[in-house]
Amino acid sequence: MPAECLASVNLLRTCVHLPARPDASSAKNHIMKIFLAGATGAIGRLLLPLLTGLGHEVAGSTRRADKCAQIVAAGGWPVMVDAFDRDALFAALLDARPEVVIHLLTDLSELDFSANSRLRVTGTRNLVDASLAAGVQRMIAESISWVYVPGKGPAHEDEPLDVDASASRGRSVAAVQALEQAVAEMPIGVVLRYGLLYGPGTWYARDGMISHEMRAGTFEATDGISSFVHVADAAGAAVNALEWSAGAWNIVDDVPASAKEWVPEYARLIGAPVLTLKPDAAAWERGAANMKARQAGWRLRYPTWRAGFQSVLG
Repeated sequence: MPAECLASVNLLRTCVHLPARPDASSAKNHIMKIFLAGATGAIGRLLLPLLTGLGHEVAGSTRRADKCAQIVAAGGWPVMVDAFDRDALFAALLDARPEVVIHLLTDLSELDFSANSRLRVTGTRNLVDASLAAGVQRMIAESISWVYVPGKGPAHEDEPLDVDASASRGRSVAAVQALEQAVAEMPIGVVLRYGLLYGPGTWYARDGMISHEMRAGTFEATDGISSFVHVADAAGAAVNALEWSAGAWNIVDDVPASAKEWVPEYARLIGAPVLTLKPDAAAWERGAANMKARQAGWRLRYPTWRAGFQSVLG
């Protein structure tokens, strides 16, 4: 462990009496060893305590030394590594020897979508290769649900991705396809196609980017349809995915949302001015269906965006 990260861990140990790192030989059969890549992101910070609370041994990765204490406080073992550092990632996975890798890596803090696409492609490639070298059996990876081909009604998992899309959408879909194809190389590769995340630490939080844009009157959207999911429900789905079969799973709430409905409600809840939507939504702005995950036992704390928005923004 890098010295900066170790210093943070040791400091916290003196405050909370954190036990020593678990020995693999003492693990019980029902306990999984999990490598959580992106442990301090919007989903990761909620998922980590869920996993450790269930008794799993979790190594959580971060690129920042100042985030190590957050991982320790949630019961995890911090690993400071960059997904673009291929050799370091191989070393980290070989050291951790997890049964499961959960891939929640994103790079959107600076709104650099090209950087996020690079992480989806190159970072995922490195993580999959390192996982295979370490004998990992299952990978659960974060994807998105608005990459399906144009159509009518909410999209289902058996529909193809919109690989023929042009311009920026085409580049985004290509990066998602690369991520999902790489994950499919794992013995068991589970892809969670999340809806638009809202709640603490997301763009759709009361202090998030979307709220700032709405209050400033600079938010722009078409009158299309989207699917949302609260970040806590997104974390819960990742726990369920420890038992799910390989393939894609839509992780969205029960009711796809027309912008004509959700934008005015969102603006009202945060005290933003009335906004004008652009007409003529794209045919791919159709939302997604969650029946597959529901039937597999996933239960939502916030089944609809209305209930969730009221809780988060009200």
